[in-house]
Amino acid sequence: MHYDVVVVGLGAMGSAATYQLAKSGASVLGIDRYLPPHALGSTHGDSRITRLAIGEGAEYVPLVHRSHEIWRDIEAQTGAEILRQCGGLVMASASTQPMHGSEAFLDHTVATARAFDITHELLDADDVRRRFPHFSLRGDEIAYYEPSAGLVRPERAVEAQLQLARSFGATVALGERVLGLDDHGSHVSVRTTQEIVEAGTVVVTAGAWLPELVPDLAPSLRIYRQVMFWFDLADPSAYPNHRDSPVFIWWHGAARTDMFYGFPMVDGPAGGAKVASEQYDEVTTPDDVDRQVTDAEVLAMAERHVRDRFPGLGRNCVKTRACLYTVAPESRFVIARHPAMAGVIVASPCSGHGFKHSAAIGECLSQLALKGESVLDLSAFGFPA
Repeated sequence: MHYDVVVVGLGAMGSAATYQLAKSGASVLGIDRYLPPHALGSTHGDSRITRLAIGEGAEYVPLVHRSHEIWRDIEAQTGAEILRQCGGLVMASASTQPMHGSEAFLDHTVATARAFDITHELLDADDVRRRFPHFSLRGDEIAYYEPSAGLVRPERAVEAQLQLARSFGATVALGERVLGLDDHGSHVSVRTTQEIVEAGTVVVTAGAWLPELVPDLAPSLRIYRQVMFWFDLADPSAYPNHRDSPVFIWWHGAARTDMFYGFPMVDGPAGGAKVASEQYDEVTTPDDVDRQVTDAEVLAMAERHVRDRFPGLGRNCVKTRACLYTVAPESRFVIARHPAMAGVIVASPCSGHGFKHSAAIGECLSQLALKGESVLDLSAFGFPA
């Protein structure tokens, strides 16, 4: 079998690329070793934050703007609710806020909003208390509020894009593992557990499984286990405020470990309020990662981040999930042709902050594969040296 493009990995980036390629009229095969949307990689957990003012760098802003447009179009085509612009807060007491390669995340967010004329407000602690009374602040916080920020539903986005990809003629092979790639110059062979197929271009969007498919990248990447928690309501009367909450990123100290983030209660009062933090101390692999979340981890999250800041929430977790961050140097993205295999495009290590950009990245990957260049500038996301 020969295809114009084969996409390996059908999570956030891969499902978006498969959809965009099929929509463009290409013959495309999308392959995934599991049954996406699934909870074994990075594209799960009910919700992902999206924000237009990107504290990680101005080069990301065009991607998230375009992603919002694409998601609205997908919603119109499928009827799925994918993007909810419920507003977003970035809050901090300290002067530095390290996150995703940015050492002054709040300051960079404000600067990016001003540079791109993104509607926003700067709030003090009293402003936040008046508008969002479910947050318990110390009183020295400053906050950035962006009304166009919000959340994306990752499982729905993947499912909708694969549905549309099939409707445009894509072949989707699930439960099929890719064993290796061979670039022959004129085409690339893809060896799977089921067959060998050929393509003019292969797009590898395999996330945490990338190091085994593109070994050249393995020394540059680190894979970290992260945990998400959904806490119940201690006070049922607090539900309306948690239901209507903005998404948030919150530092209550100067260290990386003093940061956590969270979401409104999107699945009713019994669904829990989702919160999570990030850790970059222990590396893992997709095969070795512990997907079970312990009672000690739940207690630590409740005591460190939740108890003193959300009086309406309890300490009981209604759900937990582990996920994987595949992190490139300086928490950058890698979206580029392989330097030694011209027929292979890599787009996967998005360093824990990629989902909000994934719809536009899929469109860019389609353009790269079919036309040799993308409309949006991807020059900042080359292969690690």
